[in-house]
Amino acid sequence: MSFVHLHTHTAYSLLDGEGTIEKLVDRAKELGQTAMAITDHGNMYGVIDFYEYARKQGIKPILGCEVYVAARSRFDKVHEYDAQSCHLILLAENDVGYHNLMKLVSIGFIDGYYYRPRIDMEVLRQYQEGIIALSACMAGVLSRNILADNYEEAKRRALEFIDIFGRDRYFVEIQDHGILEQKKLNRGLIALARELGLQLVATNDIHYVRQEDAVYQDVLMCIQMGKTVDDEDRMKMSSDQLYLKSEEEMEELFSAVPEAIDNTVKIAERCNVEIEFGKLHLPKFTVPDGLTSYDYLCQLTDQGFLERYPEDDGTVRRRLVYELETIKNMGYVDYFLIVWDFIRYARENGIMVGPGRGSAAGSVVSYCLHITNVDPIRYGLIFERFLNPERVSMPDIDIDFCYERRGEVIDYVNRKYGEEQVCQIVTFGTMAARLAVRDVGRALNIPYGMVDQVAKQIPMELKMTIEKALQVNYKLREMYDSDEKIRHLIDTAKELEGLPRHTSTHAAGVVITREPVQNYVPLQKNDDVITTQFTMTTIERLGLLKMDFLGLRTLTVIRDAVDHVRLQRGVILDMDHLSFDDQATYEMISAGDTDGVFQLESGGMKQFMKELRPASLEDIIAGISLYRPGPMDSIPLYIANKNNVSNIQYKHPMLEHILDVTYGCIVYQEQVMQIVREMGGYSLGRADLVRRAMSKKKADVMAKERQNFIYGTEEDGQIVDGAVKRGVDEKTAASIFDEMMDFASYAFNKSHAAAYAVVAYQTAWLKCHYPVEFFAALLTSCIEHTDKVTKYIAVAKKHGIVILPPDINKSGRQFSVDGRGIRFGLAAVKNVGGAVVDEIEAERKENGDFLSFRNFCGRMAGRKLNKRALENLIRSGAFDSMGLKRAVLIQVFEKVMDDAVSQMKSVMPGQIDMFGMLLEQTGPEEDHFPDCEEFDKRDILAMEKECVGMYISGHPLDSCKKQVEQFSTASVREIQENEEQRFNIDTKVKLAGIITNTRNQITRRGEIMRYVELEDLTGSIEVLVFPAMVRKFDALLQVDQIVAMEGNLDIAEDAPAKLRLEAVRPLSEVKKEKWNPSSTKLYIRFYKENADKEKEVLNILKASGGSIPVILRYEDRKETLMAPKSMWISENSGKEEQIAKLLGSENVKLVQR
Repeated sequence: MSFVHLHTHTAYSLLDGEGTIEKLVDRAKELGQTAMAITDHGNMYGVIDFYEYARKQGIKPILGCEVYVAARSRFDKVHEYDAQSCHLILLAENDVGYHNLMKLVSIGFIDGYYYRPRIDMEVLRQYQEGIIALSACMAGVLSRNILADNYEEAKRRALEFIDIFGRDRYFVEIQDHGILEQKKLNRGLIALARELGLQLVATNDIHYVRQEDAVYQDVLMCIQMGKTVDDEDRMKMSSDQLYLKSEEEMEELFSAVPEAIDNTVKIAERCNVEIEFGKLHLPKFTVPDGLTSYDYLCQLTDQGFLERYPEDDGTVRRRLVYELETIKNMGYVDYFLIVWDFIRYARENGIMVGPGRGSAAGSVVSYCLHITNVDPIRYGLIFERFLNPERVSMPDIDIDFCYERRGEVIDYVNRKYGEEQVCQIVTFGTMAARLAVRDVGRALNIPYGMVDQVAKQIPMELKMTIEKALQVNYKLREMYDSDEKIRHLIDTAKELEGLPRHTSTHAAGVVITREPVQNYVPLQKNDDVITTQFTMTTIERLGLLKMDFLGLRTLTVIRDAVDHVRLQRGVILDMDHLSFDDQATYEMISAGDTDGVFQLESGGMKQFMKELRPASLEDIIAGISLYRPGPMDSIPLYIANKNNVSNIQYKHPMLEHILDVTYGCIVYQEQVMQIVREMGGYSLGRADLVRRAMSKKKADVMAKERQNFIYGTEEDGQIVDGAVKRGVDEKTAASIFDEMMDFASYAFNKSHAAAYAVVAYQTAWLKCHYPVEFFAALLTSCIEHTDKVTKYIAVAKKHGIVILPPDINKSGRQFSVDGRGIRFGLAAVKNVGGAVVDEIEAERKENGDFLSFRNFCGRMAGRKLNKRALENLIRSGAFDSMGLKRAVLIQVFEKVMDDAVSQMKSVMPGQIDMFGMLLEQTGPEEDHFPDCEEFDKRDILAMEKECVGMYISGHPLDSCKKQVEQFSTASVREIQENEEQRFNIDTKVKLAGIITNTRNQITRRGEIMRYVELEDLTGSIEVLVFPAMVRKFDALLQVDQIVAMEGNLDIAEDAPAKLRLEAVRPLSEVKKEKWNPSSTKLYIRFYKENADKEKEVLNILKASGGSIPVILRYEDRKETLMAPKSMWISENSGKEEQIAKLLGSENVKLVQR
C-alpha cells in the first residue's frame, strides 16, 4: 500500500456524493487499495455502514467527516458575516477521537446550524483529542485565504490550528483536479507548510466512483439546487476528476511532492478505531429497595399471572418460568421493566394502548405484564418467534398508542430517564424508482408529460426497481428502446436510484440510553427535533435500546367512541375485555359492511370477508394474514376447506393439530416452526432459525436443513431426530419440507396478525352495536381529509344516521352525537380555530346556551372570535336553529358585532354587569333586523362546501341523481375503492358530477393545464385537463358546473385514482338525448350466499325479449357469462328493481358505456 484516499464523499453527502459506500469500497478493493476514509459533508450518517462493509471487503476503514467551521462563533447567524463557512477534514485516530468527532458533529447541528451544520474553534479546541485534521479542499480556510492573496491570514489561521492539534496532527492538504486555480493554490500551500514545519498530505476530493460518473453527479447537484442542466446560473463542478483514482494516478499527480503521498499511508496506519457491536447498553430501571431487577420482574409477572390465568393447572406456569429465565439469561430484564413502566403510565393516565404488535404478543410474560393483550396460549403463539435464546438479538416490542396522546408517553420517558438519554431516530428518504425518474426528468429539463408517462409505467410494488420494471412492463421497454431521450432519462435515473435524498424523523422510533445518547451516536436537528444520525437498524447493531412509540389513529377512534357511549348512554365499555363471540359483529363483517373497520375496509378485503364469512377471531387473524401478495393464492383452498372440512387432507396425521385452525393450510410462521419442531425434532429456537433461513431463501442453508429435517443430525451437542426417526416416511417428509420452503417467505407472523385482529374486532363491534358513536369518532379522526369525511358520511347515511349541520349551541369542537344523529363540530368550519371553539364552549358552560344572535355577539365580543370566523359560522348554518335566515345575518353581522364590541368597551369596571344585561337581550330578533329573501338552495349548498369542505343540508346533484347514475360507468367511490379490480391504468370511464374546485398550472411551454375536482354523490376525483382540452372546454370547466365527463383513468396503489379528460358536456344535454341501450348492460352478481336466489332471478328475466344485454357474474367460480338474448331486458321494464330487491342493489348495476 503506497497511497490511501483520505477525502471521500459517499452518497450520504446528500445530493452531492454520487457513489454508494458499496461501490466506493468495491472500487478501492478492485484497485488493490487496503485502506480508505469516509468524510461526508458535516455528518456521520454512513460511518457504521462504511466501517462494517469496508472490513468485510478487507479494507481498513478510517472514520472521519468534512466539517464546516463557522466564520466567527457557531452561535453567530448573521447572513452578511456568517453565510459562508470553511471546510476542515477531521479523522478519528482512536476511540477517543471517534467519540470526540461524534460530539463535534452533533454540536454542529444542534448549536451551530446556519445553512449548514457548523462548529467553531472553541469546540474544536475542546474536543480535539484523538483527532487528526487536514486543511481540506479549495473551501478550506487556508485555501480561501491563499486564493485571495492573503498569505499572512492563512499563516495566522494555520498557527491557530497548530495550537489546537500540534504539528503531528495537523496536515496541509493539497489536491489536483486539473483546475487552473489549484496550481497557484498548491504552490502557496506547499510554501506555507514548509515555512511552518507542517507535513503535506495529498488527497482527491472524491464525489463519485469513476470518471464517467461525473455526469450523474452533475444531475444530482441540479436536483439538490432545483436547477436543470441547461441553467447557466448554477453551481457546477469545474472538473471531472473527483473520482476514486488509483495509486498510480495519484503518485503521478504529486510526483514533485512524494512525501504528500507517503503521509496518506502514515495517517492511515495511525487511525485505529474499534467499534463494538452486540454489547447491550440498556438503561437501568430503578426498582424498589431490597429487590433486584429480576426479583421485581418476577413479582410483577406473578401478579399479572394470577389475574390472567386463575385456573392454570401448571402448564402455563412452566412456560412463564421458562420465559423469565430466558429473559434473565439474555440480559433483557431491565428492557421488560422499562416497557412495562411506560405502558403502565399510559394506562393509568387514560391513554389508549393497543393489544400488541409484532412477535411480542407471543410472550406470556408480556401478556402478564399487560404489555400485550392477546393470550398467547389461547391463540398458539410462540415465545421463540419473539425472543430466541439461540439467536441473540434485541427483542422488539412495538407499541401502538392513541395517536393524539402518543407524545405524552414519550414526554414521560424523557422525564423518567432524562432528556439527554432519550432521543428520536433519523430516517432517510431515498430516490425510489418513480421518484428517481421524476427528479432526473426535471434536472434534465425533459417535458413533464413525457416524464410523467415514463414514471407511471413503473409498477407500484414493494422493492420495485427501474431495471425490474423494464423487464416486466413491455410498454416501458418499448419506450426505452424507441426514444433516445427516454433512454437517457431512464439510464440516468438508474444510476441515481436508491440514493439517500433527505433526512426526516422516524414516525415512532426512540432510543433510550444509560448515558447521554451523544456518547453512543452523533445527533442532529430535524425541524427542531433532535434525532440520531444513525438509523434504527444501526442503533440496534450497536446494542442500544430502540423503542417504537407508534401512534395509531384507530385507537383514538375507539377511545372517542367509548367516550361518546359513556356520555350519551351512561354505559361504561371495557374494550380490553370484550368477548370475541358476538354473532352480530361477524355477520356485519361477513356482509362486507366494513367501512371504517381496522384492516378490513379495502375493496378487496371486503370481498374476501364476504367469501370467508368469519365466525371467530381465528378467522379474522387468518384473513389479515392471507390477504397479501403470495398467500392470496391459498385463499380459494382456505375458503373451500372452511366451508367443507371433510375436504381437508393432511399429508401426515402429525400436521392435523397444527393446521386444523387454518383448515389444513400453512398460513403462519409459527406453524412452520411447530412443524419443524414436532416433525423434525428441532428445538423451537433452532426452528425459528430455519424459518428465517427459509424466508430469506438461503439455498445452501436450506439444502443442509432439508437433510436434517428428514434424517436428523447431531451438531454442537444438539440432537435433531429427523422426521424419519419420528415415523414419517422419507417422501412425505421431503414433500412437507418443500411445501414449507415455498410458503415460508409469505407466511405471516401470527402474533402480529392476532393483535391487529383484536383491534379489527373492537372497531367492528363498536360499529355494529354503537354505530352513531362509532361514526362520530371515525369522522373526527379524518376531519382534515375531506374525501374520507365525504365517504364515511355517505356510509353513515346508509346506516340510517342523520348528519346534522354545525350548531352554535349544540356543536362541540369535533363531530358529536346528537340523539340518533351526528352533528358537525365547529372546528370543521374554516377560519374558526380551536381557540375560538374553546371560548364558545366555555361561555356556554358558564352562562348557558346563546339565546339569540345578538346575545351571542355580545357575549363573545372582545374575545378571539373575529368577523371572518363569524361570517363562516353563519354561512355554514351554525345559527339556523335560531330561526334566522342566513341571508339576513350576512347583511347585519358586522354591525351587530361592532355594536357589541362598542358596548363592551363602554361598560367600565364597577358599573352594571355587562353579561347580566346582555343575557336579557332575548327579544325576537326579526324586529331588529331587515328582512330579505333567503339564499336559494344552490347558494346555500355552495356556502357549506366553501366553509366546511362538503355539502351538509343536501347535494347539488340530488335533483339529477338518476341522470348521474345512468350516465356514469361507476360511482367515484367504486373507482377509488376498486373493490373488484375492474379499473386499471387507461380504463375508459364516464362520470357525471359537479365541479367543486379548479386549479390552473402553467406548463413549460407556457400553456394552461387545469386540475378539476369532480364530485358525485359518493366522493370526488381529480380530473387532469391538458391544454388542448382547456382551450376547447374552458367555459364548461368552471366551479358549480354540473357536467358529464369521459376519459381514461390513472390508477396507482399509493394515490387516489385520477381521470384524464377526453370530452365533457353539460349533464342537461345528456338528459335530452335518447337513451342508447346498445351501449348499456345490466350486470348481476352472484355469491355463494345469494346463489339460492339464482333461479328466481332467471325466472324474472325469462322471455324479457329486450335490447339491453344482461351479464351474469359468478364470484365463487370467477366466471362471467352473457345471458341469452331472450333474457335481455327493456328500458324502464322494472326488472332491474325486482332483482335488486332479491340480491341487494350493490349486486345489480345498470351501466352505460
